Amino acid sequence: MDDGDIQVGRLRRLDDGFEGRIERLVEHDRDAVWRMLTEPQALAQWLAPGIIELRPGGTVHIDFADSGTTIDSTVLALDPPQLLEYSWSSGNEPQRPMRWELQPAGSGTRLILTLRLPAGEDAAKACAGFEAHLEMLLAALEGVPIRFPFDHFLKSRQLYQNFLPK
Repeated sequence: MDDGDIQVGRLRRLDDGFEGRIERLVEHDRDAVWRMLTEPQALAQWLAPGIIELRPGGTVHIDFADSGTTIDSTVLALDPPQLLEYSWSSGNEPQRPMRWELQPAGSGTRLILTLRLPAGEDAAKACAGFEAHLEMLLAALEGVPIRFPFDHFLKSRQLYQNFLPK
């Protein structure tokens, strides 16, 4: 599905919530993409300042200071440089697992992000937020980090809302 230059993934309702799946073909090798997902200096370029201890059970701490949101979680699954999973939540919040998969694709990488969200949450907003952050990731890979693309977020959110029953 696209809206001009906007391409979004898929969003589906589950018995206990939602699952979003976003895929991108990235014209960089898997190691370069892996570094962007896991190294503190790289994370700050496209997501927020943070650390991810690359071991099962390792600490995940990502601080969105501007919004007051902090993620404090643990690594749920790890197989470098092809798989990283942790929950996008903190403290007593419901689990929101997110799974990053990196597959070789020619000279580039197929990036697959799967998000699971509890029922009652704004799944379209969450998926659109990651669509915007993926735009930031792609720009950072090119060496030109950008600010959060709010217009892209708004257009993506509208497209994701089309997946949800009225």
